[in-house]
Amino acid sequence: MRRGRGNASASGGRIYTLAQNGTGEAQEFGADPAIIIRGNGTEIASTKVLYNRARRKIVSQRLSKALMQIAEEQEDPELKQTFRNTYYCQSKIYSVGNRLYGRYCKNRVCTICLAIRKAQLINKYYPELEKMHDLQFVTLTVPAVPKAGLAEAFRQVLDTFQTITEKHRKRSLRGTGPKLIGVKSLECCFNPVKRTYNPHLHILIAGKDNAEILVNDWLQAWNKLSYTSKHAQKIKPVRNLNNSLIEIIKYGTKIFTEPDLESKSNQRHNREVYAKALYNIVTCMKGLRIFERFGFNVSKAQLEHIPAKVATDFQTWKFLPQFRDWQNTENELTLTNYHVPEALINLLENEIDFEAQ
Repeated sequence: MRRGRGNASASGGRIYTLAQNGTGEAQEFGADPAIIIRGNGTEIASTKVLYNRARRKIVSQRLSKALMQIAEEQEDPELKQTFRNTYYCQSKIYSVGNRLYGRYCKNRVCTICLAIRKAQLINKYYPELEKMHDLQFVTLTVPAVPKAGLAEAFRQVLDTFQTITEKHRKRSLRGTGPKLIGVKSLECCFNPVKRTYNPHLHILIAGKDNAEILVNDWLQAWNKLSYTSKHAQKIKPVRNLNNSLIEIIKYGTKIFTEPDLESKSNQRHNREVYAKALYNIVTCMKGLRIFERFGFNVSKAQLEHIPAKVATDFQTWKFLPQFRDWQNTENELTLTNYHVPEALINLLENEIDFEAQ
């Protein structure tokens, strides 16, 4: 098949994956079919962005299908519907001029929507963090827990952090100590050998002294709960704010992310997706704020109101799993012509583990 008209990101800005709400279904307006366009859509820009969108769609669809199966086994219809919405996210899109429009599920487990969310957070917080002096990248860890203790561990991690920052906020108001300011994200790793989970925080905080205060308070608080090693807590200076912010927001949205097939560490080991462990993490993180600021406010930007428009000159594209691409409904053109790496195909078709948790 030949490649058709492509997809890309919003123009300008730091991150080009940012997009807005899409369209309604095609309707009849007079003699010609039409669609209602909402928002700016996504600008058609480059082959790279097309490939990224196709890869994310392929990964999201396969893994959400696996999670739907687990939700059905667990008799959780609400989560099953969430994963179903992710499965069909961006399954039908429309091209109008040089922009693409479609519906987004906006679920935390959707790699397409996570890419958009990542761009929004970076564009929102970069200007604020850029003003801060001596930013430090901090990692705070806690002892690993089994599945049964995961939800409580998440609660304790977030409550402990909030207690620490609130204590220093009050001291700052009294003039007896510094105020801790920055952003944090919650992540959780799964150890398939020990069958344990490791919740931890990644933080950008202003000031080396403040970073050390945070780590010391963290150790003091957690050693009252259960021992955690001082050597497991990390502090390093931020050399490149853009890269560090991308890194921390990647963690903030890492619940359901596409595999990094180019990672050297992955090449040394057999990669595997642990579906039940992922399901447990998603379940226990439900309702939690994964990414959050502390100690400062961000002015709310005035959102430009873009009125809905009717478009009659458009093309419709449907995602066909057998082609791993979107196909034009009026001809045999495909949207991205993305060649899926064999390693990714093997991972999604043969390396999803439904047992370990």
